[in-house]
Amino acid sequence: MKKFFNNKKVLITGHTGFKGSWLTFWLEKLGANICGVAKDIPTNPSLFKVLNLKGKIIDHRVDIRNLLKLKKIIKNFKPDYVFHLAAQSLVKKSYEDPTNTFTTNAIGTCNVLESIRLLKNKCSIVIITSDKSYKNIEISRGYKETDELGGYDPYSASKGCAEFIIQSYIKSYFSNKKNLKIAITRAGNVIGGGDWSNNRIIPDCFKSWSLKKAVTIRSPNSTRPWQHVLEVLSGYLALAIKLNNKNNLNGEAFNFGPKNIQNKRVIDVIKQIKTLSPKVKWKLKKLKTFKESKLLKLNSLKARKKLNWKNRLSFNETIKMTTQWYEMFYKQKNMSRVTFQQIKEYEKKL
Repeated sequence: MKKFFNNKKVLITGHTGFKGSWLTFWLEKLGANICGVAKDIPTNPSLFKVLNLKGKIIDHRVDIRNLLKLKKIIKNFKPDYVFHLAAQSLVKKSYEDPTNTFTTNAIGTCNVLESIRLLKNKCSIVIITSDKSYKNIEISRGYKETDELGGYDPYSASKGCAEFIIQSYIKSYFSNKKNLKIAITRAGNVIGGGDWSNNRIIPDCFKSWSLKKAVTIRSPNSTRPWQHVLEVLSGYLALAIKLNNKNNLNGEAFNFGPKNIQNKRVIDVIKQIKTLSPKVKWKLKKLKTFKESKLLKLNSLKARKKLNWKNRLSFNETIKMTTQWYEMFYKQKNMSRVTFQQIKEYEKKL
């Protein structure tokens, strides 16, 4: 993989977030020259700070809703690859501040596309949306890329809006540009070390347990497609590489979800963590103030066929890697070394 990204210019929006920080760290280790664009550092603690990424990249603190600044950054950097991850990604927060959610996720994505379409150099663009882009009627089968898009809550709806904007830009601009190729990705419930976002079950668990408190479980029987962040990121990287070399993937959408066996209830995840950390405690509490999906699965057959992508980690391995990362963090270990080691071990499976 290093031969594809070594000395390449890679622009990442949302590089200070959980997935963005993992992607930035991985690509930097692959030899890429990285330019990051993000409004702020969204959490404290922050994986971006823990991995000391600021001094290793070009780091812009810019809101993607600021079109003029975004255009200037992208025009001057002239990226070979773009990964658009910047978003307001929390369902609960989307209910509290829907305007910010819609403008960031929909208009922000429009601004990224508008800035990119003016490039003259060759560039491959991977736009990250969400599995929640689908109109979820909680069916037992996994959603395919051709299924209807939509969304009940403001977050899901904002991602659906972004998808329509992306499709419009693909048909109106990118399909006729030989130098620009674009694809869409939709991933499931991504976990791993270094996520400290609010109202997410894994971060909530380790934050509570680090304080020797029981974690509050809101929806114990909700089913999610749990997968390690490296699984999804390997899909993004594989797609970018293929997109750069193959014309027939331009404008395509791809799901990156775990095997059906990894669709587990929240309570199953907690119990699996407890096998590794016996002292963990939890309590059930109904805090239902907003609608949440109880069942959501993805069909990733297209990615397996066209990108030769597949899940490398079992559910137990995913939980083990995540648990070990947080345990090392709270023991104040060198987390750049721990994170790099997890990436190297994962690369052996590719």
